[in-house]
Amino acid sequence: MARFGTLIHKADSYDPLPYDGEVLDVQSDIYQNVWKQASELRSSGGLLALGKKVQCPVVAIHGDYDPHLAEGVEDPLSHVLGEFRFILLENCGHHPWYERAARDRFYDILRSEVR
Repeated sequence: MARFGTLIHKADSYDPLPYDGEVLDVQSDIYQNVWKQASELRSSGGLLALGKKVQCPVVAIHGDYDPHLAEGVEDPLSHVLGEFRFILLENCGHHPWYERAARDRFYDILRSEVR
């Protein structure tokens, strides 16, 4: 599973920085259970329906090379979240905190939003 995680990380990245950090234990039974529920919510439209209950501002920070297409995130969320902004990072995959070209901008955005 650790090797698979490494391969997925490479596939989901644009230009990742080297990472020598801790490897987390995978709890596949928990993952399978949560993913099954999330998948059912997505398929039924229930996940977007839950978004209508969100009452705080939401900012989505998304990479232009993320395998999850930006339009598939921005469009549905913009229709269900009251106060929603979408920020697209250039030369960035799924994990902006590991991306050489996007890391600094990602953290700048986070700091600005938390203030």
